[in-house]
Amino acid sequence: MEDSSFLGTGWSFPPTFEIGDYQLNMSHSQHNINQSIDTILQTPRGERSLMPLFGSTLHSFLFRNMNASLQSEIIDAVESALLDYEPRITVDNVALETFDGERSGVAIHIDYTVRKTNTRYNYVYPFIQNEATNMVISNGGL
Repeated sequence: MEDSSFLGTGWSFPPTFEIGDYQLNMSHSQHNINQSIDTILQTPRGERSLMPLFGSTLHSFLFRNMNASLQSEIIDAVESALLDYEPRITVDNVALETFDGERSGVAIHIDYTVRKTNTRYNYVYPFIQNEATNMVISNGGL
């Protein structure tokens, strides 16, 4: 079995616990890199006070009309965020797939290579506005 300890081990995100022994679930290897990509892309720049440049600028693209210029901006934002904050990988390609409907959004396809092993992987990050989608409207018993 290949030693992949250099890929890292960390808390699963969001933090979860194992039923029964109350141990914190950890993410390892490839899963750890994918969770790191999620964390980087989900964190708006300026959100972390001790690392104000950490994260991405993806949230600034919400509610804008999708066109070629915006697609190029999204690709650049993803590439530069991962270049700055995920040193274990080299981003080979970023492509977008738009979808419409009840929950329109963009699927961001990220092809990358793990630097130490030269192994290629791909990851799809769903860029969808999730806030206020699970609202329950009650009439207050009227």
